[in-house]
Amino acid sequence: MGKFVMKQTATGFKFDLKASNGEIIATSEVYTTESACKNGIESVRKCCEGGVEDQTVEGYETVKHPKFEVYTDKAGEFRFRLKAKNGEIIAVSEGYKAKPSCLNGIESVKKNAPEAEVVEG
Repeated sequence: MGKFVMKQTATGFKFDLKASNGEIIATSEVYTTESACKNGIESVRKCCEGGVEDQTVEGYETVKHPKFEVYTDKAGEFRFRLKAKNGEIIAVSEGYKAKPSCLNGIESVKKNAPEAEVVEG
């Protein structure tokens, strides 16, 4: 069972969604308040059922929000970002060397986020 680990930073609050093995699957932005961070967690729970838009292929099909966007970063690694219904980015992944690993990360979010407990980190 995954968990959302919420922690205070110098400028606010953020969360990491961790898989049952302790690996970080997705990370949030920094929110100004703890309640805004908790709302972000609820957004991830609601939006993780979204489709996948693979921006790494030419002429990719646009998927409506909420959605996961798969893209390559400047280092050539594969990443995903989860966007809410309003188009805001609510969680991002680490960089993956291979696209299948990135897609597995998305599946892990879909599997873990809905039931993940929230803990203080």
